[in-house]
This record gives sequence, structure tokens and C-alpha cells, in this order.
Amino acid sequence: MKRGLIAAAGVAVLVVNVAACGSDDKDKGSGPDDWKGQTLTLWAMDGSTPKKWEKDIKKAFEKKTGAKLKLEVQQWNGIQQKITTALSESDPPDIIEVGNTQTPAYAKTGGLADLSDLKKTVGKDWTPSINKSAVFDGKQYAAPWFAVNRTVIYNKKIWAEAGIKGTPKTRDEFFEALDKIEKKTDAEPIYMPGQNWYFFDGLLIANDAQLVKKKGGKWVSNLSDPKVGEAMATYKKYASYSKAPKDKDEATPQQAEVFAKGKTGAFIGLSWEAATAIDANKKIEKDIGYFTIPGESAGKPEGVFLGGSNLAVAAGSEKQELAKEFLKLAMSDKFEGAMAKEGGVIPNKDSLQSNLKGNPAAEAAAPAVEDGGLTPLIPEWGAVENPPNPIKTYMTSVLRGKSHADAAKGVEGEMNKRLSQKQ
Repeated sequence: MKRGLIAAAGVAVLVVNVAACGSDDKDKGSGPDDWKGQTLTLWAMDGSTPKKWEKDIKKAFEKKTGAKLKLEVQQWNGIQQKITTALSESDPPDIIEVGNTQTPAYAKTGGLADLSDLKKTVGKDWTPSINKSAVFDGKQYAAPWFAVNRTVIYNKKIWAEAGIKGTPKTRDEFFEALDKIEKKTDAEPIYMPGQNWYFFDGLLIANDAQLVKKKGGKWVSNLSDPKVGEAMATYKKYASYSKAPKDKDEATPQQAEVFAKGKTGAFIGLSWEAATAIDANKKIEKDIGYFTIPGESAGKPEGVFLGGSNLAVAAGSEKQELAKEFLKLAMSDKFEGAMAKEGGVIPNKDSLQSNLKGNPAAEAAAPAVEDGGLTPLIPEWGAVENPPNPIKTYMTSVLRGKSHADAAKGVEGEMNKRLSQKQ
């Protein structure tokens, strides 16, 4: 599925007076006998809903409830402000797809309905690492829809020229493979720009390195932690095999288009980026392979950032019970499995991963999900990642020769300033 890089973003202040929206009267008299002829509005992001899934769930929803589903496709650009505005109005969309890292901010404002009862009935076996982002202050404010994470996308032809057999199972074996490519071919072993922040976040997750900490009742930067420095040292080693710019991220230039030229051994990216490479150079399709990013020891993949989406019900919706009926359908094994099979995304429960069989990119991504993680799940985090992201500045400083301590010190003031912004 081709979709934009999923990233955390700042969410503007949302003031929602739920009582003013008539929350005490929501769904008064609403039930199966009243749903017929109603229309439920779903905001889903461009690229999220496979066509067959969309057609089938509309049909099943109408059969189950007598109501119709109106799906309105949204663009990622500017979506945070659009959702913020919509949730503050008296007639918001009933169900909204929200980026998983954005969910806590919307929940804090009171814009999302409490779905704890849904978790008890249909979410008992949701994968904990995927469901984590849908919980705020101990309550379930969304249903985890799907996850995506990065894998190694490699050029099988270049690896064969370097005499590499099989794929690496540990991080050290991966570095050994990159050494061989560097010594035995003319290819760049790996394309690793200096600011591939979400790959770095995976290294932080693997090292149990926390980016924030509580001090005096407030969240502050923890970037100076030696564990962060250890993760950055690993990142620096990867970057040493690359000629990529130290002050750019994976989208500048688009790393898939660099890989498409056929002179790069590998890059770390999302599955849709392979499709981008093929669009740029059809001949490279036969040479593309995938494997799970290897971790420090065999059998334990590298930490990964779990991007993805949740489905939330607007607190101001007057069709909350009908919305929950849709969520029960969407979260069912049938439709969650179809999302995985048709879209190649990671489903919200381990038992459905069999639907990924035959999709090499998804099969490579799935093993890392159990120990995957996210950026700090606090409403204040969004402001940190707004451009220019101070963590990216830190990464570039280290790659250009500054010590971890000095590079962290250089940006912690800005991080703390952003963490103190009112949400």
C-alpha cells in the first residue's frame, strides 16, 4: 500500500465541551430499530482502505444495521488541524482514522469517546504493542486498526556479486554483509541519510532508551541519557557505509528513488517504498528482496517504530452506538484479516498474521511487531517533531563529529521549550 510516511505531528489545542454537544442525550432511543436509513460518516486517510475491503464492509454494515456508511477520504497534509477543527464542532464525522502517535493528544482534549467497553468485548486479544497508542490515562480512546514498520529492502543482485549467501540474522552479520558489499562491489552498501529519525527511534526502543522523563511534574528531555548515545553510535555505524547527506532525511531525496538506480545494496524503509523504486525503474523489480531488520542477537529482531492508524469515535457524534457497531465489524477477524491480506499492513492481533503469507514485505515486517514501540505517548510530544525536529539536529551533529553529550546539550533547550507548550 502506498501511503505517506507515517509520522507524529503536533496537534493544536482543542476545546470540546461534551455536555454542550448533548452527550447526555446521545443515542437516545437509538438501536437496531432506529438505525435503518441513517448514515454513518467515516473519515479515512488516502491509501488506507483497499477497494475490495471498502466495498465489502459497506455491504456488510448495511446488512447488519440497515444504515449506510459514507466514507470520506482525507489527505495527510494538514489533517491534524482539520481533525482538531472537526472534533470541536457540533456535527463531527462519527468515526475518524487517526495516526497512532496523534491519539493521546486528541484524547486529552476530550474530543474522543471512551471505547473501554469495546475493548472488553472485541479487543481482548489485540496485540499489546499495537494497542498501546489507543490508550490514554488508562482508558481506551480508539480501536487499533493496523500497524506498519520498516524492513531491510535490498538488491539481491548486488548481494550476490558480493558473495553473500542468505540474509543476516544478527546486527553484526548485517554489518559483515555491508563490509563485503563495500569491498567486493562498486555499490554503496546501504543508503542511510543522517536524519532517518524513525529508524533511529527503533534503535532507541531496542536499547530501552527513553527520550523524555518527568521532572517537577513536567515532561523534559532525556536526550542526554547514555543509552540514547549508545543507540546513536549504532546508527552512526550504519551511516558510515553510506554516502547519503548527513543533514537530510529519507525523503530528501526520496531514498527509494536513489535505490532504484541499482547502485545501492540496501535501504531501510516501508513496503510502499519498494513500489516507489519500481515505479522509478521497472527493471529493478526482479532484484528486490526483503528481510527483518536484525537485532543484537539471533531470533530477536531490531526494535522498530510501529507507525499505523487507529479508528476513533468522535465524542460529539450523536451516533456512538452505531459507530461501535461499525467498529465491531471492522475489528472482526474477517475484515481485519482482509485489511492485512489486501493492504499488506500488520493486523491488530497476532493470530491474523497468516493473512500476510505471500506478501514478502509484510512477512519481513511481522516478526518485529511484538517488541516494536512508538514515540513517547504523551500529548506534548507532537510539538517536538514539528520541523525543524531537534532530534534530527542532534543526529546530524553526532554524524559530523560532535560527542553525544555535546550534541544532546545543543538541542535540549529547544526540546524542553516544545515539551512545555500547552496542548
